[in-house]
Amino acid sequence: MTRIAPLLLIAAVLGGCGLRPLYGGGESSSVAQLLRSVAVQPIGGGQTGWLVRTALVDRLGQAEGSARYRLEVELDDDLTGFGIRGDSAVTRERRTLRARYRLVDAATGSVLLDATAGSDAGVDVVGSEYATVAAEQTAVERLSQIVADQIVARLGLYAARGGTTP
Repeated sequence: MTRIAPLLLIAAVLGGCGLRPLYGGGESSSVAQLLRSVAVQPIGGGQTGWLVRTALVDRLGQAEGSARYRLEVELDDDLTGFGIRGDSAVTRERRTLRARYRLVDAATGSVLLDATAGSDAGVDVVGSEYATVAAEQTAVERLSQIVADQIVARLGLYAARGGTTP
């Protein structure tokens, strides 16, 4: 009995804290319905734009028929060298990926949500140029996934709050 009492107390406290699952309700929830009805617009920025768009489509799915919403994304991809040695050679780089995104009502053209997402990653610059390029590529692939996750989470929060921005 002494082992069960703390578990019951924790369950009671967590049950009253007001937390609820974002995707609670499954396919019929307002979050799932909104995410399913978003069409991701083409994103400029070459390979990075393609990576972010692909990650978003993987998470949201392709809106079937005429989508109710459009997701417009603008990227800022920056690679900055720092960690300079005495001979002016860069030893470390920072890859920064920022996205400004807008959720637009397709019928009216009004912007429902205007926000940003972003992340950065460090890249070691080594003696092998191939290894450095591979590390930069891996960094941008990882950052694309992180930014897409942030965008989808924010869209889900928007839907969970009944379509209002905080």
